[in-house]
Amino acid sequence: MRLLSALSVISLALSQGCGAALRGRRAGGGIRGAGRPDLLLRDSSVHNSHDARGLLQDIVTWDNHSLMINGERLMIFSGEFHPFRLPVPSLWLDVFQKIKALGLNTVSFYVDWALLEGKPGEFTAEGVFNYETFFDAAKEAGIYLIARPGPYINAEASAGGYPGWLQRVKGRLRTSDADYLAATDNYVANIGAIIAKAQITNGGPVILWQPENEYSVGADGIEFPNPEYMQYAEDQARKAGIVVPFINNDVYPGGHNAPGTGEGEVDIYGHDGYPLGFDCGQPTVWPADALPTTYHAMHEAISPSTPFAIPEGGSYDPWGGLGYDQCYELLSQEQVRVFYKNNYAAGIAIMSIYMIFGGTNWGNLGHPGCYTSYDYAAVIAEDRTVAREKYSELKLEANFLKASPGYLTATPSTGVYSSTEAITVTPVLGTSGSFFVVRHTDYQLTDSTPYTLTLPTSKGNLTIPQLGGSLTLTRRDSKIHVTDYPVGDKTIIYSTAEIFTWQKFGDRTVVVVYGGPGELHEIAIDGNTPWKVTGAGVNVKNDNNTFTVGQWKSSTQRRIIKVGELHVYVVDRNSAYNYWAPEIDSQSSLIVNGGYLIRSASVNNNALFIRADFNTTTTIELIGVPSSATSLYINDSPAQHTISADGNWVADAGYSSPQVSLPDLSALQWHQIDSLPEIQPGYDDSAWPNADHTTTNNTNVQPFLTPVSLYGSDYGFHTGVLLFRGHFVATGSESQLYLLTQGGSAYASSVWLNSTFLGSWSGNDATSVHGDTYTLPPSLTPGAAYVLTILVDNMGLNENGVVGSDESKLPRGILDYALITASTSTNPSTYSNTATTPPLITWKITGNFGGESYADHARGPLNEGGLYIERQGFHQPNPPLARFSQNSSSPFADIPAPGAAFYTAKLTLSIPADEYDIPLSVVFSNDTTAAATTSPYRAWLYVNGFQFGRYISDVGPQREFPVPEGVWNYDGENWVGLAVWATREGGARVPRLELRAKTAVMTGRAGRATLVGGTGWTVREGAY
Repeated sequence: MRLLSALSVISLALSQGCGAALRGRRAGGGIRGAGRPDLLLRDSSVHNSHDARGLLQDIVTWDNHSLMINGERLMIFSGEFHPFRLPVPSLWLDVFQKIKALGLNTVSFYVDWALLEGKPGEFTAEGVFNYETFFDAAKEAGIYLIARPGPYINAEASAGGYPGWLQRVKGRLRTSDADYLAATDNYVANIGAIIAKAQITNGGPVILWQPENEYSVGADGIEFPNPEYMQYAEDQARKAGIVVPFINNDVYPGGHNAPGTGEGEVDIYGHDGYPLGFDCGQPTVWPADALPTTYHAMHEAISPSTPFAIPEGGSYDPWGGLGYDQCYELLSQEQVRVFYKNNYAAGIAIMSIYMIFGGTNWGNLGHPGCYTSYDYAAVIAEDRTVAREKYSELKLEANFLKASPGYLTATPSTGVYSSTEAITVTPVLGTSGSFFVVRHTDYQLTDSTPYTLTLPTSKGNLTIPQLGGSLTLTRRDSKIHVTDYPVGDKTIIYSTAEIFTWQKFGDRTVVVVYGGPGELHEIAIDGNTPWKVTGAGVNVKNDNNTFTVGQWKSSTQRRIIKVGELHVYVVDRNSAYNYWAPEIDSQSSLIVNGGYLIRSASVNNNALFIRADFNTTTTIELIGVPSSATSLYINDSPAQHTISADGNWVADAGYSSPQVSLPDLSALQWHQIDSLPEIQPGYDDSAWPNADHTTTNNTNVQPFLTPVSLYGSDYGFHTGVLLFRGHFVATGSESQLYLLTQGGSAYASSVWLNSTFLGSWSGNDATSVHGDTYTLPPSLTPGAAYVLTILVDNMGLNENGVVGSDESKLPRGILDYALITASTSTNPSTYSNTATTPPLITWKITGNFGGESYADHARGPLNEGGLYIERQGFHQPNPPLARFSQNSSSPFADIPAPGAAFYTAKLTLSIPADEYDIPLSVVFSNDTTAAATTSPYRAWLYVNGFQFGRYISDVGPQREFPVPEGVWNYDGENWVGLAVWATREGGARVPRLELRAKTAVMTGRAGRATLVGGTGWTVREGAY
């Protein structure tokens, strides 16, 4: 995830807020280039300079225009997708197919080191973390991959993807300090070997590797940039077998590690682009001066020998934010039109959208700046639905570029082409079509602007519209007008209507053009072949016998202009949203009109197979069916079709709504158990680890204030709730406890003395460290033993975006404490624990059971925290209910006092998932029939042992928690659990909790999701 400039990088880090040309026609985008025996390998110790070392392989090459795969020019149009944020491998193909249906050909992905090496030296990538399954799904969908395994990824992941045990590494992170570099070796060797097998040189989908992430800003006192460090990272990859080119993602166009900069340089330079920033609080406001207008010039100055690349460019939402609905309003289809087309105007040839599918920060994997949802206002929503309008808008743009190979060798230029200064036109001039990107000069404008153009064409400079009237640019819009644009055997002299796609079929060439509602548009086609127009409202004129012009106003009525074998389908934008261009194979595609999602098309034994999703009964039109096909199958079922007067196949796709009956969560038989037995009299903590480290490697971040370290990661506890037990013998004069804790943004803490509640810090959206003074009960008995129980929520570890800052080492736990007596200063700044003055406190600490030797390998090292029920595994399916309360209790009953309770219930689902895709969410809400002013509380949601929701009632904003099929068992037994922490006097309760289903979609995906591995409850030897 990305920042806007060096200054914004630093400020945010400190605050810790949260198609290729194919035979001159179109991009195939499939996976091509199997293992090559003639692969040109050489010594990986030679430093990474393209000019100095040549290529390590000859499949993926490039020049200043674009990437090439096996010699084919390729527009790398990519989206970011993190498999670790969707822990259901059988759904990865579903997401890939939805990305492919957009017209994208590539996916960029991070790898989260913390999930794969939870214990130093023990690397595992199995089950839900199996990247080989991810690579197989990408290849099946026909998607290339850009590997970004870190070690550091940022990504709004806990510690930016670093495992927590790096807090014990004394060297500075992301530098050439020997102990840090050594700590990365095992991870890079292992993940590198896995990815190396999936390179395109071995028949896999991986075409690029990113050796570091946003290596753009350094802390004071370190060498930055450090070419020795970058070279080490690159050499690690080469030693692991990586031979594809290196790409980077500078946070801003700073030229870091660009080709020609020497040791540590990459092959292809790229920089991120987040021009709208991350302020979802003002979604209707586009910041002034945010539209980049110098991208092309900066690229030419920094890296003129490589394609222009933007590897990232979305908005996350922090705790206390306004929700992803507002982020989506900020980053809507209008943003896609204006800002993405501005990138095309700069000649971009490698572009990746962050995120294309965000997913979920399940199991504590997020950093403290973001909540459970990682929806990111992405094109594909967190629940995998594609109903957002910007999905359709991106589909229009991606398919146009896919069908426009001339764009890749065209050059951004300058000039005056508009009749009004209110309109800015950026030309991208080429020999196989020129592209004129039109936008409002004031891109913030929300009014419509009329304009005319004077464009250079092969017929001379033409004033457009030729037939009178004006073109119109509506609010926050941008258009791409083309000139001398080849389509099959014909040339479009110009088109003001935008092109969705064109395809050359056996008997005709079909072009689909579109415009906004009611807009005036023109198209001019070379030659004087008579036009035949189906549908009214197209004015046709030929004055010079060299080209013919047609003019119309966009409407919901489709018009077809036939000029010999060229058929131009004229539609409005909303109608164009219904069109798809699925590939049949690497040489041909269909055009399909209709359907919620067209996943794929293929021909086998004279039958055309369409895999598609439908959310309503609809008619689909198949344009350009191969002559070899005589029958039609939709989702493997035979479908009757007719042939229209235009030669298109027409078929009805029926939809029937399934009967879905979801259990009422309030009516389940819930079972309750105390999840904070530590505050009960007689609790035995003798099995807990002693907190007895007298030193810590975090002293380079902040002063070490306590006699022993009370930092969770010093004892192997990096995730979820931390618990401390402080034993002391009273002198009788203690009156107060000073406590300074740190847990990350929106954290909380609670304190008890024996069983007496002293108080809580309930948290807010931004505070990550907090000090409080708590009043002790009067007159502690001299010589009596007392114990403090302190619960600290760990919201994830900070990212480490500023190189060498070591912010991800900022500890979680207790930073300072003092027992205050009458003779002790009441000024917290004078408290000192560096001397062993009585009373001496001896400490115990715990977090997730086993720490780095974590108990649940199926769900990974971050899924569990230190709550009692997590240590015991009671959040997993089939817990020992005999150990739970036999009284009737549920989350909707009061927790009478501060503390933590856990509730679990079994529920059975029977959802027809073979034929339907039906996303489910668990929703927290107020009960309007009861008091809606329940005390604030925190809750952790577990589904079949996976922690899939972290809810903070008084911070928010998230109330709805999507949980995917595969975590849910849609055809059988499930266990749902809820841990509730009441932080204030008076306790708390959950007003309402419900299970909610989205609209059922009849799906063409390959079967129901497979239930992911994950053990049910078993006795954990030694659990306390």
